[in-house]
Amino acid sequence: MHDIDTSVLRTFLALAETGSFSRTGVLVGRSQSAVSEQIRKLEDMFGRVLLERTTRNVRLTTEGEKFLQHARTMVAQADAMLARFRAPDIEGEVRFGSPEDFASAYLPDILGVFAAAHPAVELHVTCQLTLPLVEDFEAGEQDLIIVKQDPERRYTSSRPLWRERLVWVAAASLAPSFTDATRGRPLPLVLSPSPCVYRSRATRTLEGAGVTWSGVFTSPSFAGQAAAVRAGLGYAVMPRAMVPPELSVLRDWPELAEVEIALLGQARLSPAAAALAGFIEERVARR
Repeated sequence: MHDIDTSVLRTFLALAETGSFSRTGVLVGRSQSAVSEQIRKLEDMFGRVLLERTTRNVRLTTEGEKFLQHARTMVAQADAMLARFRAPDIEGEVRFGSPEDFASAYLPDILGVFAAAHPAVELHVTCQLTLPLVEDFEAGEQDLIIVKQDPERRYTSSRPLWRERLVWVAAASLAPSFTDATRGRPLPLVLSPSPCVYRSRATRTLEGAGVTWSGVFTSPSFAGQAAAVRAGLGYAVMPRAMVPPELSVLRDWPELAEVEIALLGQARLSPAAAALAGFIEERVARR
C-alpha cells in the first residue's frame, strides 16, 4: 500500500505553477535536484508521465493536467483539516472583494479551506476590477479586498502579499519575434479597461521602446482576454503563473516590471474578517 505525502503534492503544485525546478526549489525550500527526485518518485508511484521537461521550462502532460486537479483537492482537504482543528471557533459575516482573475485562479482553494475551517462565518464575495473594489472599500462596503498595485505606488495601508512576474503572450499563429510583430503597423493588444496596472505595464513598456500600439480587444474578464488572444486577435500581458497552456509565452520581448498583489482591510476588523485576512496571508506565504 502506498501513502501519498502531501509535501510531495505541494511540490508538484508549485512546479505546475512556476514551470521551473529552480523556482520551485526556492518556494518549497529544497534543492533543484531534490525537487526533481520528488517528482520522479511521484511518477514512479503512479506509473504515469506527469511532466514534459525541456531545457527551458516544464509543462504538464495530459495526465499531469488530470493529476493536478486531484492534487489540489487533496492538499486543500489536508489544509482544511489542519485549519479546522487548530483554529478557534469564530462566527460572523465578512464582505470580501477580489479581482476576477485572482478569484478564478486562487480563491476557490483559499476560500474553500477557510469555509471548511470556520463553518459559522458567512462570506459575501464580490469579483470585479480593482478600481471599483477600492471605491467600494473606501465607501465601507467591503471589509477586505485584494488589489493589484504598482510597488512604487502602493495603496495606503496595503499589506503586500506577493509579486507577479508578467510576460507577453500570444496565440501560436502570431509572430513570436518582437521585430516581426511590430513591423509595419501598430502592435495589436488585448487589454483590460483603464485604469489597470497590467494595461499600464504593457503600454508604457511599448511606448518606452518607441513602439506604437492599438487596443483591438478590451475586456474586464481574464477569460475573455484569454479567448481573444487564443483567437489570434492580438498580444497580451499576463501573470506568468496564469498563462493558459494553449498560449505561448513570448521570449526576448521587452521586459515588464512586476506587479504587486496586496490586501486592504478596514482599520477595525471583526474577528471573522481578521481571521480571513490572516488566513490569506498564511496561505500566500506557504505558496
